[in-house]
Amino acid sequence: MSNPKFYCRAEDLAIGYGKTPLMEHIGLGVGKGTILTLIGPNGAGKSTLMKMLFGMLAPTEGQIFVDGKEVHFSSSSDAIAAGLGMVHQHFMQVPSMTVAENLILGAETGTAFKVDRKEAVRITAELSDKYNLKVEAKEKVEDISLAMRQKLEILKALYRGAHILILDEPTAVLTPQETEELFEQLKLLRENGHTIIFISHKLNEVKALCNRMTILRDGKTMGTYEISDLDEQEISRLMVGRDVSLDI
Repeated sequence: MSNPKFYCRAEDLAIGYGKTPLMEHIGLGVGKGTILTLIGPNGAGKSTLMKMLFGMLAPTEGQIFVDGKEVHFSSSSDAIAAGLGMVHQHFMQVPSMTVAENLILGAETGTAFKVDRKEAVRITAELSDKYNLKVEAKEKVEDISLAMRQKLEILKALYRGAHILILDEPTAVLTPQETEELFEQLKLLRENGHTIIFISHKLNEVKALCNRMTILRDGKTMGTYEISDLDEQEISRLMVGRDVSLDI
């Protein structure tokens, strides 16, 4: 049974191809209104785990719980309906369309053939102000910065009702100043009750954003820890099995 203190929890997830296991006995738990970092080296399985949580990959074993109830996702649409949203490393946007049009794409206020663009602009401006994620509603996506495109992705998830946000390596496309701005926005979302799973392999980012982290290595969970309980060398050993110089 799911631990009631966790708003979103995965228990003993596994996935593989034929008899070859890719990931085994993977788990994590994150409380409502908190930020959990999922950290590990490249290839550890971070993105695979998040794809299972978001309904993009079907686990062969294990359970997923949201708000105390077991859920079964056959697609990302099922995950969205359950209150999850995911911001991928590669943005799901139509560059020739405006920011507002991209925001409502797939959840239009008009018909599939006639979108209410005025209403889309109003919704975009309202959400942008509410969550302090400033975007230019009438600009075409192909003409805006990567940082603004990322804000658009977060707003798209929030517009679709996401209470749990999964961010897959979100700082990879950002400058240090844009990263600081993103962290302030994520902290505001946390204060407003949103739950965030933040995927990273950079310890300096982890320390700046949250207190708890789940460590992955070679497709296995190495445990969930308070960041203050581990020093750099202990974290490096858990991440890769030996002492290394981390990005800190």
